[in-house]
Amino acid sequence: MGTVRQPKPAKYFVALLSSSPALLTAVETELAAILGEIDGRSEIIPWTVSTFYEKEMGAGLLRRFLSFLVLASPEHLVAVKLQTQQIEEQYRGRGSGGRRVNLDPGYLDVYKVVLASTKNACQRIALHSGIYGEATLFYYNGGFHGLDYTYRDYLWSETLVFLTRLREAYLAQLKQLR
Repeated sequence: MGTVRQPKPAKYFVALLSSSPALLTAVETELAAILGEIDGRSEIIPWTVSTFYEKEMGAGLLRRFLSFLVLASPEHLVAVKLQTQQIEEQYRGRGSGGRRVNLDPGYLDVYKVVLASTKNACQRIALHSGIYGEATLFYYNGGFHGLDYTYRDYLWSETLVFLTRLREAYLAQLKQLR
């Protein structure tokens, strides 16, 4: 029989998507209020995965990832997702009613990258309050690897470089906790 143990703290990040570079910067204050000091920013990358969000958010979408200094329990993911939903609502467009920014929080630990979602799917596990968790990347053989369902932008080389640097920072932070 196994022994129940609390999980190690995780390294949180948020994936931002918007057609406005200024909005990508503007929401940082609200995200820092939820997750603490920002300790990493990816480059702003043109989002070319699909046209799925264009009707709601406009053309020329941009992707950016932010990471946060403070490590937190993986169990905190639901609360973070619910708070990022409120931020999205705050920036909703007046006339069209569509979102102007999409915020997808997640975390990484030694073994994986986990994303939060409001949508159920075969690979997602219900957590609570209508939020699901998805292990979308796994770390082995010296790198991150996706699965059939992994979002394509999480397989971009720029994203993998950012997440690999994030994992290295996380491992250094774990060493300091010992």
